[in-house]
Formats: sequence, C-alpha cells, structure tokens
Amino acid sequence: MSTSLERRRRFAVEALNRWQDHTSTCRQQDVACSATSIAETPPMLQRSDSLDHSTALSLDNIRQSLIRQEDTIIFSLIERAQFAANEPVYQSGAIAVPGYAADGRQYSLLEYLLWETEQMHGRIRRYTSPDEHAFFPRDLPPLVLPPIQYSEVLAPYAREININDKVMALYLDHLIPGITEPGTDNNYGSSAMYDVLALQALSKRIHYGKFVAEAKFLANTEDYSSLIRQQDADGLMRLLTDEAVEAKVVERVRRKAATYGQDITSSSSAPGLDNGDLADSARPAGGERGCDSAKLHYKVEPEIVAELYRTWVMPLNKEVQIQYLLRRLEAP
Repeated sequence: MSTSLERRRRFAVEALNRWQDHTSTCRQQDVACSATSIAETPPMLQRSDSLDHSTALSLDNIRQSLIRQEDTIIFSLIERAQFAANEPVYQSGAIAVPGYAADGRQYSLLEYLLWETEQMHGRIRRYTSPDEHAFFPRDLPPLVLPPIQYSEVLAPYAREININDKVMALYLDHLIPGITEPGTDNNYGSSAMYDVLALQALSKRIHYGKFVAEAKFLANTEDYSSLIRQQDADGLMRLLTDEAVEAKVVERVRRKAATYGQDITSSSSAPGLDNGDLADSARPAGGERGCDSAKLHYKVEPEIVAELYRTWVMPLNKEVQIQYLLRRLEAP
C-alpha cells in the first residue's frame, strides 16, 4: 500500500513540475497566461475536440435557462438562510485569511473563499464560457483544460460587461439581512460557502441580460438600431421592458419559493398535506399559515424572493441589456 501511495505522490509531483515549468516559460516569454487563449495551453491539452457541441447557449433556449436559474437561486438562498447573518464573514480583517486586495486590504472570509473558488474553477475553463462572469476577473489563472470554442452568439465586446460589484452590494446590503437572523452562530465557513453559491447563481442570472438583449435586437433590429444610433438609453429601456412578463416572473418565483421553502411541522397524529394543500401553500403568504392541524413555515419568505427579483434581479438584468445594446452597432 505504501508503494502505491509513493507512486501516486511521485506522479502528482511530476505533473505539478511540468505545469510549473510551462507557467514559468510563459512568464519568461512575456506571454500573458490568460484564461481565454488556446495558444497558452500546454501542448498536451491542445486537443481538436474543444468545440462546444451543445445548444445550451442558443437564443432559443434562453427562456428555459432563465427559469432553471430561478430554481438554483431559490435553493441557494434556502441553504444560506439556515445560518445566522454572521457579519464577521463579510468584514475585512475580522477573520484572518491569507488573501489581500491590490491596495493591501485583507480580504474578508467571503472574498477569500470566492477568490479561491474562482482560481479553481478558472483553471477548468468555467470563465471561458460567455454566460459566466468572475468577481475577480483580473486574477484568473492559466487553464489546465483547453478553452472551448463557443458559437459566436454575442457581440465581441460582451465580455467587457461585468457588474458583479453591484451583485455583491445587493447581496450583502439587502439580501443577507432579509433572509437571515441577526447575530452570529459561528458557522462562518458554511455561511461563506453558501454565499459563494448564491452569488454565482445571481451573477449568472443578471448577466444573462446579454443574451436577452441580443435576442430582442435580432427580433426588432430596426427599432433598436434607431435608438442605438441616438444613444437613447431611456428609449431602449422603454422598448425592452414588458411589465406583464415581469409580473409573471415575480409571481412565478414567489410561488416557487413558497413551494420549495416549505417547512411543515405537525403533531404525530396530524395527516400529511394532500395535493390540494401543496398547491394552496404556493400562494403568496407570510411566515406561516394554518393547514388543519399542521402549520406551514417558510425557510425563506416568498415575498423576499419576489422582492429580490422585482427590485434587483430584473433591474440589474436590464442594466446589462442597456450596456450591451448601446454598443450593439459596433458588431456586424
């Protein structure tokens, strides 16, 4: 067994040394080892099968993707809500971590974990995908997999649009106080871990505005082009806004949060809820409602999730759309 362990260790060391040699060569040649260039990938990883063969990023699938992302966001909030607010997780210097910003400020635990997560995910090409946006885009590491060649759905400048600073602000200033109990319970690591998942899900949903904007532009090129030539951001906002659709989205996420976030407590003799009860429980409600001998509680208040979409997710999504559209005529 010890021989097998030593063999695995030797192989791991050799692989690490090969990768370090490659990275060192890149630096010596003044080559920026970015996460977007296949030329900087080690030769053994430059494969001919690095094309995206899925249709996940086709415009036809945008709506279904947005609906699936609702589920991801709601479940991530449910997971985070089980812990207290745990303010030290978000305070620079409150928890000693070996990570610092460019200005010398020590990262908070959340920033450190998010940075480390992006380092790991960045190496396996997560952020070469046009629907993924890093919170620390300037710090992305070299790839260990070849970048996938995606279909050119978006305009070339799309990658320059990144509003994750606003995503972080809405999460810390509005969402965490709304879904958690104040105070600390010392579950700092668990809280930060679920914070990362929630932030990534929110970022993806908000930046999907680029795909929405492209679909709307192609469906109504003449009207959008006229407003773009005038750089009329207000006019673009009026054209792309559909209040009826937005109201349906808010109601859908409210019902999903009520359904997914049920926490039913009852006496041992109380019967379970039937299908009618479950459907009824998806109506907008407060923290609990009577259900015969059972009481229904919510892990996350459905109205908080609805308000998140109404006040933050959809407005920020439309901000991304506007930024994208104002430059759309730069592209062919």
